[in-house]
Amino acid sequence: MVALKQELEQLLSVALARLAGTLLPDAVDPRAIVIERTRDSANGDFASNVAMRLAKAAGLAPRTLAQAIVEQIPATPRVLRCEVAGAGFINFYLAGDAQAQVVRQVHELGDAFGRNASGADRKIIVEFVSSNPTGPLHVGHGRHGAFGASVSNLLAANGWQVHREYYINDAGRQMDILAASIWLRYLEACGERFTFPANGYKGEYIRDIAADLLQHEGDSLQRAEGELFGNLPPDEPEGGDKDTYIDALIVRARSLIGEDGFRRVLDLGLSAILGDIEQDLGEFGVTFDRWYSERSLADNGAIDRALHRLAQHDHVYEKDGALWFRATAFGDDKDRVVVRDNGIKTYFASDIAYHLDKRERGFDVLLDILGSDHHGYVARVRAGLDAMGEPGSSLDALLVQFVTLYRGGEKAQMSTRSGEFITLRELRNEVGNDACRFFYVMRGNDQHLDFDLELAKSRSNDNPVYYIQYAHARVASVLKQLESKGHTYDGALGLANLALLNSVHESAVLTALDRYPEIIVLAGANRAPHTLVHYLRELANSFHTYYNAEQFIVDDAALRNARLSLVLAVQQVVRNGLGLLGVSAPDTM
Repeated sequence: MVALKQELEQLLSVALARLAGTLLPDAVDPRAIVIERTRDSANGDFASNVAMRLAKAAGLAPRTLAQAIVEQIPATPRVLRCEVAGAGFINFYLAGDAQAQVVRQVHELGDAFGRNASGADRKIIVEFVSSNPTGPLHVGHGRHGAFGASVSNLLAANGWQVHREYYINDAGRQMDILAASIWLRYLEACGERFTFPANGYKGEYIRDIAADLLQHEGDSLQRAEGELFGNLPPDEPEGGDKDTYIDALIVRARSLIGEDGFRRVLDLGLSAILGDIEQDLGEFGVTFDRWYSERSLADNGAIDRALHRLAQHDHVYEKDGALWFRATAFGDDKDRVVVRDNGIKTYFASDIAYHLDKRERGFDVLLDILGSDHHGYVARVRAGLDAMGEPGSSLDALLVQFVTLYRGGEKAQMSTRSGEFITLRELRNEVGNDACRFFYVMRGNDQHLDFDLELAKSRSNDNPVYYIQYAHARVASVLKQLESKGHTYDGALGLANLALLNSVHESAVLTALDRYPEIIVLAGANRAPHTLVHYLRELANSFHTYYNAEQFIVDDAALRNARLSLVLAVQQVVRNGLGLLGVSAPDTM
């Protein structure tokens, strides 16, 4: 059994096909067939403006064409009648028990209700979070994780082949600064005394990693303070530049402990931080099919292959000793360096090589979920794909805005005095995974998010996640009441008497249930988990209103079991929707 809206679209499609070549000059593009729910039941349950869309091409008045279409619509037991209204709308009036059949569909499909094949089994790679592995995840990264995981779940529910990937930025300057910071804390643990660089990583986690380094290496990497700091440029705030200073310090560290020693420090730090990130995200219900190393792009020749592709098509040139990509030829605002004059390949070279690799792995769509400061990044990478012979349009990008924490109406401090941000783990420990996952996706990714800590922890109807979960738990409590009164649920009897669900409140619940498959398609197509959030709040509201207005456990067995079938369908849909958002559906609250 298909959803009502889908069935009506199919009926219109048949009618229009029957008119093609007669009243209509050509076959109709399916995108022209739009069905909407009516706001006023006096105008039917659903309506379409397809006749108004096609009237000009047909050379007919919209109402005349609408009437011709109505006459060609096949009969179906779920539609009572079709009428032409207004300027040429086609209104559909449903049979009395047509909407109640969604209850049967929910019971038959269970966890699969709402899932569909609109993605046509196309392959999509969703890259998200991808935080630099230089420290723990903070609350901003948490929004990326919750959003990316929910979008991935929605895409999978819509029939896409989804691959979830975390891109590890384990190459480049930030990794060098991390290694230097760990080694300096290691030297402190060995008894050396000095002023820590202004541009080093200062978090306590660096000291913890340094302690592990000391345990692994003993004093083999210890060097005297005088060897390290002699003849270096000044740091901030002693009149120097912090970037120049840390770069000189990195060069000195490499010379003192060698490339092998420096790599061992880096690998130990990288392993510890990535392990922490993976554990944090795993506990948050965010998992990946692959953790992809940026460093591997150089090791396996992927960057060289990408640059070779650009050169093959004459899209690179030399200037001032560097190698440049002609990005302006592909719509970018300026050309981009891919190899610096010192022979080091740039981040941009790695980025386009990574996206070429994604295409070579067979993905139709490359979906990047990025920070809000990546506007120019998308155009650059699309230009690179086009230049390498891949469609730049295959790259889709969603930018995630910032999170602001509030406590009791007051803006909460996002960092400590030492400059350490509040971590995702700290937030999860305070409000719980469910509230975090839900609150992070309550608004669109392109909007700033105000995260109310007190609301997220409250056990009240004002807390949207509690309100929705409570609907699920309430149904469980109804079944317990049923048992305590000596009854059992008879599903066959309930589903056989769905026509009895004809009260105003039951109609509202049925309408809400019937919308769920439409919401899944819409939320997946728009990459918009907040659409599902809003829907679940509306479904929960219609259920709670029904719960407060009607008795479910009545003496009439047919009516009792029909109502129980309805509320069990609500419970199933709440569970399905929350599952896509990574939120639990408890039986007790």
